[in-house]
Amino acid sequence: MSERKKISDLIQEAYMDPDLVGGSSVRKTEGGRKYATRRKSPSDIKRVKHVGGGKTEPVVQKTRKDVGQERTSKQTQQPTQERGSAALSAKEAQRKAYLERKAREAGKGSTTSADELLKKKSPEKKPVSPDYKPAKPTGYSRKEAMSIRAQGAAKLRGIMRDQEKKKTPNASRGEISRRVEKRMKG
Repeated sequence: MSERKKISDLIQEAYMDPDLVGGSSVRKTEGGRKYATRRKSPSDIKRVKHVGGGKTEPVVQKTRKDVGQERTSKQTQQPTQERGSAALSAKEAQRKAYLERKAREAGKGSTTSADELLKKKSPEKKPVSPDYKPAKPTGYSRKEAMSIRAQGAAKLRGIMRDQEKKKTPNASRGEISRRVEKRMKG
């Protein structure tokens, strides 16, 4: 005996996308993601990185590793009582709850909101100096900037070496190098 289907089921299957028949109604797109990509085109991206030669290009957003997976909240309730406090007997727990309720009614106890319970307990952050100014972009890549800095240091070292030779013409090469390095550090 063949399985009988309702007319409404047959009509629904005829009009539904074959990928969705008998499955969930969430359509997965490229890369397993659930929704259409909201990534900006390179012309709309405001953040830029230095590529060298004084040029910049937009920073292209990378695809997340957990695309298409369910994400759980990182905000979990933090413990409010000391460890081992759950080992109370039923009578003790009831008495403790009664005393807490009475204290709250009398206005002595503090009421904690859900936000306070869910807050991560983090150490205090140091205040940022009001004089702090971020470095201005030069347009050079990290490699180029380090190369320029090294060239400047080499030139300065040469100037200092000449100065030390003029000061003490009969000093050894090692002595001059030692003095130059001391001046470079200080």
